[in-house]
Amino acid sequence: MTITPPPATTEATESAGPAALPIPRQSTGANAGRSRAFANWVVQLCKEDPGARSALRSGLRKDLDSVRRMHRLVAPWLPDSRSADVERAYYAVAAMIAAQPRSALNSPGKAPDIQQQQDAEQAPGGRAWRGTSLGAALATAVTEGPGREKEMRVGTAESRLNLLTRQSVNGLHRHLPATVGYLCSVGVDIDWAQLIHDLSNWRRHSGRISRAWLQDFYRQRNRDLTRQADQADEQELTTDAPQPPEGP
Repeated sequence: MTITPPPATTEATESAGPAALPIPRQSTGANAGRSRAFANWVVQLCKEDPGARSALRSGLRKDLDSVRRMHRLVAPWLPDSRSADVERAYYAVAAMIAAQPRSALNSPGKAPDIQQQQDAEQAPGGRAWRGTSLGAALATAVTEGPGREKEMRVGTAESRLNLLTRQSVNGLHRHLPATVGYLCSVGVDIDWAQLIHDLSNWRRHSGRISRAWLQDFYRQRNRDLTRQADQADEQELTTDAPQPPEGP
């Protein structure tokens, strides 16, 4: 039986499971608390209800007029005041979550605490909180290679990233699922709430978002390369260290 989302409320609930997650009160800016709670709920729903997962996955790369099976699941979570781009972002991310390999959905991990996340959505001074970007996720795929046998080459990651950052809204929605699907297949965590925010604002702020993705990618790559070099130096020093004389 499909688990439907709860009615909008500001009360926290203590019971477990996807139906227990409250839809947060609408906030200003990116509605990050709402989108994060939504993403967590979709992940849990896809784990527990194969029918709901199939309905959400059916909307991958489709426009809003071609996703009839998704409406009963996604519509209750949409902010009251929203643009078509925001709607499309919610539907697109729900479909991408549902399209993950089952192994990725079932991977162990602690579910984020919703209240703590909502408390952290605003940084000091009223500046909007920022999550982990797609650029950082691609850098992780190159450096850590969580999938081991499916490590992403740095040139491939750069090509994918540069392709995405040059897209219009429609182009981004068309190309993004392939990259996200690959990242999920090798075990890289995606910040779904940040992705909802970026998709929602791409039409107006694609330049700024693209810059953030590229900067995050190269900054993390630099940090990772520095760490790898330090580890290699330490290993070399350990290997070359004089050995104690053997006993008689």
